[in-house]
Amino acid sequence: MPATQEQREQAVTNALKEISHIATLPEVTLRIIELVEEPSSTAQDLHEVISNDPALCSRILKVVNSSFYGLPGQIASINRAIVMLGLNAVKNIAIAASLAKLFRGGELTPFFSAKELWDHSNAVAITSKMISDRLGMGLGDEAYLAGLIHDIGIMVEMQYDRSNLIDALDRCNADVSGKPSVSLLDTEAEVFGASHQDFGKGLCEKWKFPTPFMAAAGYHHCPTEAPTEAKKIVYVVHAADKIAGMLEGGFKLDNPSTEIQREVMEDLKLTQELVEEIFDALVAALEDPDQAS
Repeated sequence: MPATQEQREQAVTNALKEISHIATLPEVTLRIIELVEEPSSTAQDLHEVISNDPALCSRILKVVNSSFYGLPGQIASINRAIVMLGLNAVKNIAIAASLAKLFRGGELTPFFSAKELWDHSNAVAITSKMISDRLGMGLGDEAYLAGLIHDIGIMVEMQYDRSNLIDALDRCNADVSGKPSVSLLDTEAEVFGASHQDFGKGLCEKWKFPTPFMAAAGYHHCPTEAPTEAKKIVYVVHAADKIAGMLEGGFKLDNPSTEIQREVMEDLKLTQELVEEIFDALVAALEDPDQAS
């Protein structure tokens, strides 16, 4: 019998209680999120917070000078980086830097490691931004972050009960290429009573992330069920997840098929030609060592 909504919610609640040490974002990241959500905040306000974190300063300068943003010349000052990138982009870089610390851990099975999942999340983030940019949706930075966090629920499972996650991963019966015969979503439901979508949605709610990010984590495998106000970003992340799944190797246990849902293709006005173009652009971007990751 499939778990009821109430049982899935209880499984998520239990997990988040157990992993309170990762269910909290660093104070500087929370402060940045608060500042950016405050309409009266300025670049100088953000600079004052960021300047207290040398590692984050370094990260922002690396990203602003990467080919990902394609800005002319080298930018050496944080203040100028904030102005050039915009407050939202800087917020997303700060969150990404915080998230990267959560995706740590050795190889659990021959087809899963936290680093491999982080690499996949980065590929989905880059692809999400590409889709938004190619289609003129104006969601670039938001799409990037939504793509980055879409599989965060798997890290909740890993921190909560590593042996159960290994059991769920093994039940996928992956072939030598890593493609599963049973989706991780189904095996998670058997083992945890909930899927990484449920755990990801719960963590984003606990972090008080905006609805689009919660929806990307909670509905990327069932995009048509996403809340109406967040459906567009979920459609982008769903498509990006499938395109990233076309890469050789890497994490794909939750994606037995790389076919983008028909409703998503139609709603976004994606063509097969454009999908192939974006995939080629993703491959090229991942070959750039300075790519945002």
